[in-house]
Amino acid sequence: MVCVASVRCLEGFVVELGFTDGATRTVDLDPFLHGPVFELHRANAAFFRSVKVDPELGTIVWSNGTDLDPEVLRWGLRPASRDLAG
Repeated sequence: MVCVASVRCLEGFVVELGFTDGATRTVDLDPFLHGPVFELHRANAAFFRSVKVDPELGTIVWSNGTDLDPEVLRWGLRPASRDLAG
């Protein structure tokens, strides 16, 4: 499994991610930051920018325990649908 090795915040909700396979990707996290668990991320730029890499999880995390799937970030997969009805 490929893990996130580094994160650097750019503008807005865009981050530059380094991965354990040597790849680097610029990812706009805006599509992922929806729902109650991500309200603070969207409302508070300083909180969003406090993102760090958790080496045990191998992905990016925030101090409130939220994280994003490293495989989704690495391979540019679509975020889970917000429309659970279909």
